[in-house]
Amino acid sequence: MSLAQDLWFNTEKCFINGAWIAPISGGTLPVEDPSTGQITGAIARGTSADIDAAVDAAESALTGEWGRMSALERGRILARIGQLVLTRVDQLARIEAQDVGKPLTQARADAVALARYMEFYAGAADKIHGETIPYLDGYTVYTLREPHGVTGHIVPWNYPMQIIGRSVGAALTMGNACVLKPAEEACLTALAFAEIAREAGLPAGALNVVPGLGNEAGAALSSHPGVHHISFTGSVGVGKLIQKSAGENVVPVTLELGGKSPQLVFEDADIDDALPFLVNAGIQNAGQTCSASSRILVHRSRFDEVCERMAQSYSALKVGPALSDLNVGPLISARQKEIVSGFLNAGAQLEKIGEGVIVSDAPQSGHYIAPTLFAPVDANHSLAQDEIFGPVQVVIPFDNEDEAAMIANGTDFGLVASIWTESGARQMRLAKRLRSGQVFINNYGAGGGVELPFGGVGKSGHGREKGFEALYGFSTLKTVAAKHG
Repeated sequence: MSLAQDLWFNTEKCFINGAWIAPISGGTLPVEDPSTGQITGAIARGTSADIDAAVDAAESALTGEWGRMSALERGRILARIGQLVLTRVDQLARIEAQDVGKPLTQARADAVALARYMEFYAGAADKIHGETIPYLDGYTVYTLREPHGVTGHIVPWNYPMQIIGRSVGAALTMGNACVLKPAEEACLTALAFAEIAREAGLPAGALNVVPGLGNEAGAALSSHPGVHHISFTGSVGVGKLIQKSAGENVVPVTLELGGKSPQLVFEDADIDDALPFLVNAGIQNAGQTCSASSRILVHRSRFDEVCERMAQSYSALKVGPALSDLNVGPLISARQKEIVSGFLNAGAQLEKIGEGVIVSDAPQSGHYIAPTLFAPVDANHSLAQDEIFGPVQVVIPFDNEDEAAMIANGTDFGLVASIWTESGARQMRLAKRLRSGQVFINNYGAGGGVELPFGGVGKSGHGREKGFEALYGFSTLKTVAAKHG
């Protein structure tokens, strides 16, 4: 089945004020299938003029039907969006697989997760309450949670559906009006989401989608004086630029910028339970995951065993086209393949103990790299310090708990960490010691966890997405003090 057969919306237009509108410049950008390297279509090339129109539409929505709508009715619309997503899961999965390059099973899980975000936030919409505050005699004081207003959302190419769900879903729940700029490398499901939202009855202007280049549409959105909050997921470098431009307007920013997430395997760990997490958390979506576990820290007494078993798992990994639904698909682009290849070259002097296999029928023009496992690796090596964003993992030995914590905390990032041990005391000690936004004990990722606050420290960013914390972040607190005598 060709990609075109799955598209029921116009990819060469922007979605503004509830309608599909050609970009003012008339320009387009190519859509590439990473599995083949072939151009399969085109998307609109939105610019600052389109961002202006989208922000105007969002402002109008806030003073119109959307702004007057009750939290209950907002929740009902989000619930309908979730239901419509579920009716199109297979279609959305095929679009995402061919647009991003991820195996079909992973893309389908993303579509289901998008629906789950809508379900969760639909149920939460009328449950965000203020509070009363005891104060001086003759006063009644209470707080209100109110929307920021127009919110800007710049989402990356690796998980468009999931990140739209956790970002746009939360913002709409709180009554904000959204302008979404999806990544130019993969934005088809963002456009599909806009059409689904329209079909579900979302009022015009509450959601606007402007595809385009980061230095054109993205820069215009992050610096726009009519935007009151920015949510960005992507690289550290771009995150700094967005925070700087938003700062010129004194606008709050939620940044999720990636990581170098460790899993700590102690001498009493259940390796049978740990093994699938140790491997899959590093190679999912070809390692192009902000929370990818690219560092495996193993107690020296179990080091050889873990390395041998991980190497065996690696040798069974198959890499191929997204629709073949193998373990690993291609990287997003030739540029990303070049970046990851550079890291592999930097590790040329290290011992490569495990490697997956690119299937023989994978197109030569696709952007494939075999998953690669290195061990032992010094904790200060670039492969153990820098975010690779590819299917590359390193195994690092440690001798005791203090050393494990020091190595785990020894990068600029702090997004996710995992502890594998049967010792309850050690679990509690390390959960506090690890510099990380999320810590998992005897698991990794907890199945996605729509309900679990997600975000980082250090160069992994700041602010929290998912769960009720995301709703607090997409609202502003107002204090009302009434003197009545």
